[in-house]
Amino acid sequence: MIRRVESLSPEQLERVKRSVGEAFVSNELFHNWGTAAERREDVLKYMSIYVDYVWRAGELYANEELTALIGLEDSGRAPVLPRIHMILRLITDLPFRRVRSFLHFARQVGGSNARYAKRRHLDALLVCVDKDRQGKGLASELVRFAQGEAGRLGVPLLFDTDVRAYAEMYQHLGCTLYNTVTADNGVTRFSLCYEGTES
Repeated sequence: MIRRVESLSPEQLERVKRSVGEAFVSNELFHNWGTAAERREDVLKYMSIYVDYVWRAGELYANEELTALIGLEDSGRAPVLPRIHMILRLITDLPFRRVRSFLHFARQVGGSNARYAKRRHLDALLVCVDKDRQGKGLASELVRFAQGEAGRLGVPLLFDTDVRAYAEMYQHLGCTLYNTVTADNGVTRFSLCYEGTES
């Protein structure tokens, strides 16, 4: 069962950060940062800061074992102070060249979900399943949970991914691919939406 993470020990939080970081090392989002080996430590640092934001903002959901995680942000209640804290940490903790490269990419693909982002919606901030638990239906469980939350609130659910296989998985689970944007580094951002209603 997926539910909001209410408490984590420091050890559990570090394990979650590490697990998510390892899952994102090969993600196309960090294409500009070099090969997987070259970017590994900086991606782990970036994702640690990002997961900390999702957790402190109260937007982290997981199964009981913390092996399947999803971040869900309600645009109608997006937290400001945790986001400012995250941005400051990214600027101070990551090499400037990484921040500059990431911002350049983000500017190119940032408007990919403008069609839905102007109205209240749920953003899937991250979807992650531990490597040794993949292929057991946990990603589907996370997506179905998020779809249920969107239906309960009566708002669209948005997914953005830079991995074609993930975009295809979201489509298989009932989401609609409504936009693609390719940045100058050749990485394509896939924007998907689920507009189902709770039954």
